Amino acid sequence: MKKTKQILAAAYAASLSLTSAFASGEGWTHDYAAAKKQATDEKKDILLDFTGSDWCPPCMDLYTNILSKEEFRTLTKDNLVLVEIDFPNDKSKISDETHKQNRELQGKYVINGFPTIMLCDADGRPYARTGFQESSPKEYVAHLDELRTKKDVRDKAFAEAAESEGVAKAKALVAAVEAMELDEAAVGNFYPDVVEQIKAADPKDESGYMKKFSAKMEFAKFEAALQDFSEKKDFDGALAYTEKALVEGSYEGEIKQKVLLTKLSILANSGKYDEALQLVDEVRMAAPDSELAGRMDSIKTSLEADKAKASAKKEEAPASE
Repeated sequence: MKKTKQILAAAYAASLSLTSAFASGEGWTHDYAAAKKQATDEKKDILLDFTGSDWCPPCMDLYTNILSKEEFRTLTKDNLVLVEIDFPNDKSKISDETHKQNRELQGKYVINGFPTIMLCDADGRPYARTGFQESSPKEYVAHLDELRTKKDVRDKAFAEAAESEGVAKAKALVAAVEAMELDEAAVGNFYPDVVEQIKAADPKDESGYMKKFSAKMEFAKFEAALQDFSEKKDFDGALAYTEKALVEGSYEGEIKQKVLLTKLSILANSGKYDEALQLVDEVRMAAPDSELAGRMDSIKTSLEADKAKASAKKEEAPASE
């Protein structure tokens, strides 16, 4: 009987492993390195689907209605290698090795929301990004095909920039980079040679790109460090690090606003609602014309509601003992 249970347990574990391996369906892989090799060998591009497969509603909708469909696989099989980069709540769905790979890729590609679809060349260099859309598989593939033309625009612009000099060259390279609509930190991770060319061609930064680029890179390092605190649920460490960053960093405008909002969020998650509420106006005024500034009233309302709930729960605690 004991042996039978062991056999059944082993079979169940194997079935879970098999389900995990093919969680994205036929034609998909979790192996980023293997995908790059396949893309190189078959002269294809790479599609990375950054998803939360068991908790993110738009991710699940995108998978159910588009990415899992045979029509989608058929229409993309000649051009794209499909890779799922999953962040499930159920950690048993992916291996520890895959989890580690996915965390590294999230940082490298600067992924801040799910789902995010990155289109990359065979070397893994991103050239376009998109996400959830209400559409059919055929319509979504047409959208991807339109985005794939950005790689040709990129390559043509880089070639033309190579024929230019000075500020003109820098501006041509900046135009090529900005046409891809990537986060500056992602540009730094995948196009460091281009950044160096811009810097060398425009030492006075007449294009203004290097100032913006440097600020975004500094913020990306800040976010990466916070991720470590988040995984450890170390709110005190995260708060101390954020306060130090605000004092020592050179943040301005919307980036400073994001750092301040991070501090506000840490305080709220720590139950320090009064301190969080005191930051609302400071966050707003860091970049008063930004989209985030326009949301601060609703954020304040949510904080006040959470504070009231916490106070009520605290008052009820003695009566329940």
